[in-house]
Amino acid sequence: MARQMILGLTVIVIGGVLGANVYTSWVDARNWGANIPSSLTTAREYFAVVNPGSFFRAASPLAQLLALLALIVCWKVPGARIAAASALALTVAGDVMTFAYFYPRNDIMFVNPMNAAAAAAAWRGWSAMNHVRSALILGALTAELVALTRVAQLVAVAR
Repeated sequence: MARQMILGLTVIVIGGVLGANVYTSWVDARNWGANIPSSLTTAREYFAVVNPGSFFRAASPLAQLLALLALIVCWKVPGARIAAASALALTVAGDVMTFAYFYPRNDIMFVNPMNAAAAAAAWRGWSAMNHVRSALILGALTAELVALTRVAQLVAVAR
């Protein structure tokens, strides 16, 4: 039962990260690029207190921690271990991508003195690559669902 609860919580948190990431692409990023530089200036003013990073800096490490915990509790479950390991690897890959690719573009768009040409290029790259990051997170979510299914099958057989 504890194994299923950990996996369920992991699915919820990774699903929340995915939902927020898709929302950011679908709504926020489109507004950021609507009329650069004024649209980014407006976004900078709007994000004066908190920004999407405030959510992701809490939720992404939590997703990774839960994915690690899920791997530990699924270690001896056939089929679940590989799925849980894949989910952990994909969540870590998403954060590596965030630090290496997205943070520098975020700085160009939201922190550095405004340079419209650089900001527009950063926004285009950010918008295109965020779909890749969403795909990684979707892969992690799918892998955790596979692990949860394997565990549920094991529980059903044991009954």
